[in-house]
Amino acid sequence: METTIRRRQTSFRLRIDLLNALKAKAEKENRTLNNYVESVLLDMVYDEPNEVTKAAIDEAMNRKEYPAEELYDNVEDLFKALDKE
Repeated sequence: METTIRRRQTSFRLRIDLLNALKAKAEKENRTLNNYVESVLLDMVYDEPNEVTKAAIDEAMNRKEYPAEELYDNVEDLFKALDKE
């Protein structure tokens, strides 16, 4: 089943330096200006995490006790612990 995304043509007045910067970024990513601007706007509007991510964040933020063996002061200690397993 294909879903058609409806679009409406519109226009904006942008500063010339902003427009040039957007064009440069679009070109760097090998995208059209329209596609690049639309993706940037989508990222800005729909930046809320999904329910699974929200639950994981909530669990991490509200966890009261962490077993000492799961906490590491630095990456080297973590790698040493992983090597022991």
